[in-house]
Amino acid sequence: MRLCNADSDSCVAKAGIAASNPLSISRLGLYRALEETSGDFAIRPPAPRRGLVLPPKSGPRFNQFIQSPQVRVIDENGENLGVLRTADAIERAAAVGLDLVEVSPNAEPPVAKFLDVGKYKYEAQKKANAARKNQKTQEIKEIKMRPNIDDHDYMVKMKKVHSFIDEGDKVKMTLRFRGRELSHQQLGMALLQRVQEDVKEIAKVEAYPRMEGRQMLMVLAPK
Repeated sequence: MRLCNADSDSCVAKAGIAASNPLSISRLGLYRALEETSGDFAIRPPAPRRGLVLPPKSGPRFNQFIQSPQVRVIDENGENLGVLRTADAIERAAAVGLDLVEVSPNAEPPVAKFLDVGKYKYEAQKKANAARKNQKTQEIKEIKMRPNIDDHDYMVKMKKVHSFIDEGDKVKMTLRFRGRELSHQQLGMALLQRVQEDVKEIAKVEAYPRMEGRQMLMVLAPK
């Protein structure tokens, strides 16, 4: 088979090299070798296929990735357009410059809205980040008192209790008895009942008063 014109010395030479050394074709690549030894025609590799648009790995399905053949459609103004074929709904969304975004995939049929999918994902991620930022691990703060605490010190301690409860933390009230005070546990019980009364609007008793050694404990939690 002639791969080039006979009057082309360089072409013949290249063809001879390729014929005498078959490995040269593999080294150069089949298409490159044929291009170099072809004078009348050129054989080129096929054009690469265009990349396929992959479905979203996370977030809502939209447009062609919606799997249900029918969806209940809410337009850009919040109006319920009823149940439409998904293909028709996609066209109607595109007509107003928006995407068809599946917002309730578990409904029957799924509910989809006319939205800007990029903006929708951005707002959803923004809300999720804000929720994580505002999420606070609940702690247990401790307030220590004496059974015979005076009114001024009591008010100072209770101000801290209110502050901790308002911040969403639990509060452990600890009363420590000294010497003969241990024989007057009713004083501690009366004090903790006073505490309960003073915080009843914002807190509940999670652990009722109990004795642990020489201490009486009670735990309050935000309502």
